[in-house]
Amino acid sequence: MNNLTIAYIQANLVWENSEANLQKFENQFKDIDKADIVILPEMFNTGFTMNVAKQAQQHDGVVVKWMQEQATTHNFAVFGSVIINDAGKIFNRFIMAYPNQKINWYDKRHLFRMGKEHENFTAGSKIQISEYSNWRIRPLICYDLRFPVWSRNTNNYDLLIYVANWPAARRNVWNTLLKARAIENQCYVVGVNRIGKDGMNIEYSGDSMIINPKGNIVSELPVNKEGIGITTISLNELQKFRDKFPVGFDADDFNIL
Repeated sequence: MNNLTIAYIQANLVWENSEANLQKFENQFKDIDKADIVILPEMFNTGFTMNVAKQAQQHDGVVVKWMQEQATTHNFAVFGSVIINDAGKIFNRFIMAYPNQKINWYDKRHLFRMGKEHENFTAGSKIQISEYSNWRIRPLICYDLRFPVWSRNTNNYDLLIYVANWPAARRNVWNTLLKARAIENQCYVVGVNRIGKDGMNIEYSGDSMIINPKGNIVSELPVNKEGIGITTISLNELQKFRDKFPVGFDADDFNIL
């Protein structure tokens, strides 16, 4: 399969109300006629909260099971991050739930210290690349966007996904770095951000989009509006561009870990 149809949802999350958020997304899933992957924002069921004692889910808990059920029901993969308590450690975990009930996950490496995330969560240490529909997919979360070495493509992925609660005050950084990551890694990039105001009075503008390897926006949602974006990207077109302009041959080596 060379084409991949991606749906991404830009939502105003209900603060620390998992049941309301799951119901919101469940209703929106019904409006998606065809997709291979549906992507939700960071901490899609709670908002970016540090109230981990109350909001953390077990890895095999209600939210992850809900993602698996929705993936199976609609026959598309469901991606998004959730606060997870795994053996007493709290992670901001990007869950990838597939229609066959299998899941993969990535734990956010760069914890946002200005929001005290590093005081409440454990940082991940492993790169996760998952294969789905012949695409190699690299999941990352919000603040990870600022660290290009961590996202460096060594010809091991085709699609880079960032889910976020990225404040409107820094939307220019979000928009600029998403394009930079696509250009420097010669890959498609998806950025999915929330809108509205959270329980800490922080405002979010969305700016959710899909960017091609040349740094061009191929799909985007209106600022400050809820919505669903759907577009299809081509693995053949990606490979043609890489073959024609093979900058990877001249790339520097990095020792990440």
